[in-house]
Amino acid sequence: MQLYELKTAPTLSFAKLDCSRGGRQLFQNIDCQLEAGRWLYVAGANGVGKTSLLRMVSGLAPIESGEIFWNGTPIHAQADAYRQDLCYFGHLNALQESMTVQENLSFTAALGGRAPDTAQTKAVLAQFGVPGRERQLVRHLSQGQKRRVALSRLALSSARLWVLDEPFVAMDEAGVRILADLIAKHLTQGGLAILTSHQQVDIGSIPAQRLELRA
Repeated sequence: MQLYELKTAPTLSFAKLDCSRGGRQLFQNIDCQLEAGRWLYVAGANGVGKTSLLRMVSGLAPIESGEIFWNGTPIHAQADAYRQDLCYFGHLNALQESMTVQENLSFTAALGGRAPDTAQTKAVLAQFGVPGRERQLVRHLSQGQKRRVALSRLALSSARLWVLDEPFVAMDEAGVRILADLIAKHLTQGGLAILTSHQQVDIGSIPAQRLELRA
């Protein structure tokens, strides 16, 4: 199921990016270009700034020095359009506990300008191994089920750029394979992905473009 119509082939690039926290330099002079259909694996020791880089790419943290370009234009110069093309998944599931699974998925999709029907939602939940949960309150789900519901939002996203910070955490082997296959499908449809992961995961047959961060 492809929920978005491809326009021009998207590109993401970094130019001379620097980042410091609390007076300590995390990384500096980062240059990188990512083309449509490719994924970037951000690696490095703990505390070197992997999450900080992903938050900068997602517009959640300021760019200290350097620039991030989306389709050749700085992201700060096209904030609204860039947000429509972006889907960020951080450490937290970001689900509303007092809402149903269906309400959570519909709300997130609406933020991206989409309105998935009930059949689409049911199909995605079944794909992620949580079938028949659409009317259940999130607070009644197990932690593993919450993680699968949260990640299922990717399948309903129209964003061309996925930024995923440790998406495989707390996932069993089956869940890891489901998500890896979904990312691979996204790439074959012309999307892009950036991710960090403490575990080695193959994304289809698509080799990773690796970015090693060093202070």
